[in-house]
Amino acid sequence: MRKTGILHPDISRLLCTLGHGDGVCIADAGLPIPSSTRRIDLAVVAGLPGFLPVLDAILGELIVAGAVIAQEARTLSPGVYTQIVERLGEGTIREVSHEEFKKLLGSVKGVIRSGECTPYANVILTAGVSF
Repeated sequence: MRKTGILHPDISRLLCTLGHGDGVCIADAGLPIPSSTRRIDLAVVAGLPGFLPVLDAILGELIVAGAVIAQEARTLSPGVYTQIVERLGEGTIREVSHEEFKKLLGSVKGVIRSGECTPYANVILTAGVSF
């Protein structure tokens, strides 16, 4: 058993397979995930686990080159929007419509679904490199 970091084997495996420019999505419980996209479902009950603790765990393991969020989050879920910006920095984040965000899910390596029930609590992280 690992001493630190991600303990979930499927998440660890997903993160280890990401290359520069690959995407991974951290999602709320309601985001429609295409059947062709790998899903790692962590949702136990509404709110558990929350989006932010899952995001923090992933950020502790992943070098992030960029991120994509739905522009609707800014006005409809400002608390989540602010927390994402605080963690990633505004210059790192690209905003797209929620419809465009859902289309991007077809190109990510996987979606990690939390139990979060806050609308638009979703982010696609793009992997960077350490050199």
